[in-house]
Amino acid sequence: MNAGALKRTPFYDLHVAASAKMVPFAGFEMPVQYASITQEHETVRTGVGVFDVSHMGEFEFSGPDRNAWVNRLTCNDIAALQEGQAQYTALLNDDGTFIDDCIVYRFDDRIMMVVNAANAEKDWQHVVAHKSGVNARVKNISDDVALLAIQGPQSEALLQSLTAVSLSQLRYYHFEVGHVAGVDCFLARTGYTGEDGFELYFRPKHAETVWQAVVGRGGAVPCGLGARDTLRLEVGYPLYGNDIDDTVNPYEARLGWIVKLDKGAPFVGRRALETIKAKGGPTRRLVGLTMEGKGAIPRHGYDVYLKDRKVDIVRSGGFSPSLQMGIGTTFLPTHSVDPGTAIQIDVRGKRVEAVVAKLPFYTKGSVKSA
Repeated sequence: MNAGALKRTPFYDLHVAASAKMVPFAGFEMPVQYASITQEHETVRTGVGVFDVSHMGEFEFSGPDRNAWVNRLTCNDIAALQEGQAQYTALLNDDGTFIDDCIVYRFDDRIMMVVNAANAEKDWQHVVAHKSGVNARVKNISDDVALLAIQGPQSEALLQSLTAVSLSQLRYYHFEVGHVAGVDCFLARTGYTGEDGFELYFRPKHAETVWQAVVGRGGAVPCGLGARDTLRLEVGYPLYGNDIDDTVNPYEARLGWIVKLDKGAPFVGRRALETIKAKGGPTRRLVGLTMEGKGAIPRHGYDVYLKDRKVDIVRSGGFSPSLQMGIGTTFLPTHSVDPGTAIQIDVRGKRVEAVVAKLPFYTKGSVKSA
């Protein structure tokens, strides 16, 4: 492959065969939509859709000190996990701001960390830079993993017809090793849509077998990045590069619940976060915003005003198919984050009224959080 050339997931030919609109994303050629973003969004809210998320990065930690190493790298507490559990967490820098958000899976003999595709290389460099003094190993297995997300209230019924794993017994943020359509994989009850669903990890050589079982026999509707973005925004899930980045700390992003200052293990960024707490917390917070009216849609990068003073930009934004209104996120001073607070968005040179809204915007999802 030429330097700078886009990568392709093992599902690329299947996307093209399904008439997907392919776009560059995080160094990959990815499907942004098949027929309609709105239709795909609605399918996940009411039925079952399938997303190719094989572009994500995966690091595998092994060896005696693997848990201690990952605990030093991340702000959540992996010691709180039992085998077969997953955890949402983050890699932070010394300033306590985000290098990336990620999910870790604890197996009996290893840990797998799943990172954002666009950040995989810098994440890898960060992990390796903090290896000294540990008796453990890490391997970048990203190219050895295919990943499908089966999402929607009918996802359990569909997937149960393809596996012997008792999905009704598999709790949220838990996973189990098994088979799907006869293919070795592990199934995690996780996702990025606010709906019940599963993520399937398996070898790339089995991509067509699993896809045909899920889409062909199972009837799941292929969905692209467009619907993935509208779904995650409606339920307030952050997107790296928009809502969080290396200028944002977890407290500002309303993700303080993933920070375990008292976990007994020093971690990168801990000292900076302790200082923020000692000073009374952050001076700004990520909030939701809504806009109503024809053409009133906040887009990423639009300027945000509070009492005629520019305070930030729209971090994530778009039209909500479920709520039929413009929704978005932005950072506001902590004294102005109450729902109902009036703000203005500069929409193509015209300031349009908006209001602070409680997150998540959409609360009727089927995700099994118990």
